[in-house]
Amino acid sequence: MRTLFLNPPSYEGFDGGAGARYQAKREIRSFWYPTWLAQPAAIVPDSRLVDAPPAGLALADVAPLGRQHDLAVLHTSSPTFAGDVKVAEALKAANPSLLVGFVGPKVAVEPEASLRASPVIDFVAREEFDFTIGEVARERPLACIDGISYRAKSGQVVHNAARPMLTDMDSLPFVVPVYKRDLRVEDYFIGYLRHPYLSMYTGRGCRSRCTFCLWPQTVGGHHYRTRSVASVLAEAELAFQVFPQLKELFFDDDTFTDDRPRAEATARGLARLGITWSCNAKANVPRQTLQVLADSGLRLLLVGYESGNQQVLNNVKKGLRVDRARQFASDCRELGITVHGTFILGLPGETQETIQETIRFAREVNPHTIQVSVAAPYPGTELYRRAMENGWLPQDDGGALVSEAGTQLAALSYPHLGRTEILNSVDDFYKRFYFRAGKLAEMSAEMLRQPSTAGRRLREGAEFVRFLGRRDRAPAPQLPAADVVAAAPAGGGQQKGSVVNARTARAPKRADVLRDLPAARAAWPGAGGVGAAGRRP
Repeated sequence: MRTLFLNPPSYEGFDGGAGARYQAKREIRSFWYPTWLAQPAAIVPDSRLVDAPPAGLALADVAPLGRQHDLAVLHTSSPTFAGDVKVAEALKAANPSLLVGFVGPKVAVEPEASLRASPVIDFVAREEFDFTIGEVARERPLACIDGISYRAKSGQVVHNAARPMLTDMDSLPFVVPVYKRDLRVEDYFIGYLRHPYLSMYTGRGCRSRCTFCLWPQTVGGHHYRTRSVASVLAEAELAFQVFPQLKELFFDDDTFTDDRPRAEATARGLARLGITWSCNAKANVPRQTLQVLADSGLRLLLVGYESGNQQVLNNVKKGLRVDRARQFASDCRELGITVHGTFILGLPGETQETIQETIRFAREVNPHTIQVSVAAPYPGTELYRRAMENGWLPQDDGGALVSEAGTQLAALSYPHLGRTEILNSVDDFYKRFYFRAGKLAEMSAEMLRQPSTAGRRLREGAEFVRFLGRRDRAPAPQLPAADVVAAAPAGGGQQKGSVVNARTARAPKRADVLRDLPAARAAWPGAGGVGAAGRRP
């Protein structure tokens, strides 16, 4: 089948696609690669991957693609699901015989509600969906494919048997050829990574049990399944051959350092290739391993500190001690490893006092750059279940995760700490971390040492200041479920969520959609979107 893999259009600057752990508009222009779509695209011959947000594509640009394909696979999320349905409806209006499937954590945990949200969604793929989609594209009957839920001709929703987790990760083809065929690496920016960069997975799953983290609890699992070192090195070498303009390679595994001997072996191989690289890590990597990585081309670690309060860390099962994190930060500094630290405000047990403790901790460990997010209770996570059980999700906005502008909202509220206090604390955190003499001097010195990055840093600084001044606190408006289905011609979907469930469906008002997707102004009444403020939850 002629297959389209689509990360649908959304808010301007919105990063909520098949590579983002938080679905939201960032403080500065940021886009992650749609690796979760690129992987099945590498399996399906002659397929096409379209990543609409970084390419600047609107609904009017992608709707005609329905006529050119037999199968459309859309990646969706809880915040963007209603808008993604609009995109699917437009595709199906262009080609009524188009087979439409949704993938992503949202539909993995809510398959039936997702299918019942719109008649244009023919199936959803649960769990890992790489080879599942491959079977669909080969026109195998839906009834015979493990790992999907689909709508039978009778209208009944059928849930097929679960697909076993992949164990042979080397059976997955490389994504780099798909990137070369369908994407522009220059479209992808991450503030703390060199530009242009390229990201890829060397394994899936995470051994940690953090209650807030989306991917391990919905798709990837808690067993770290890895590709062989030889496979990783072969694709890394290929990446720099086909993209000689690359400045950096990023390994997007949830925690690349979970398997330390493998991480060290991979690092030594990258050193032989002369590749500069970065990765996700937990703040517990021993100095001996850090030394090996630093000596082998490692430039930056993306580290989820989350909180400076031990009890808050315990509440979310982080598996990390604050004193160990301090030692880790000291080791990285002495070894010359740059750290981008991520923090989350509003986790269970948070108070004004613990927020201040976390700000002091961040200033003490002093990562080069930081990301501050608010706790996002995505469906399928333990944090979401606890929030529902304890009444932490206010009823007035259905637990909205993003604002009308696509930026992240504080969805959780506690009797002792309201969501407005939590969200306001994010801005205070940023100001107190960055707007101090030592940090300003550090950033200025970096620009003097690397004049080629000065223009980019100044642009990002201006974007950041504007973000703080314009953050939208209003939740994204919603339409009743019936209106979501009826509002567009005939079709369905985008990312995670179900319009049947008001707590997980977000449908923008028609006027807002027309504002955010000007190219669709005359044709479609809605196209949906999302927003947020963080990379690692």
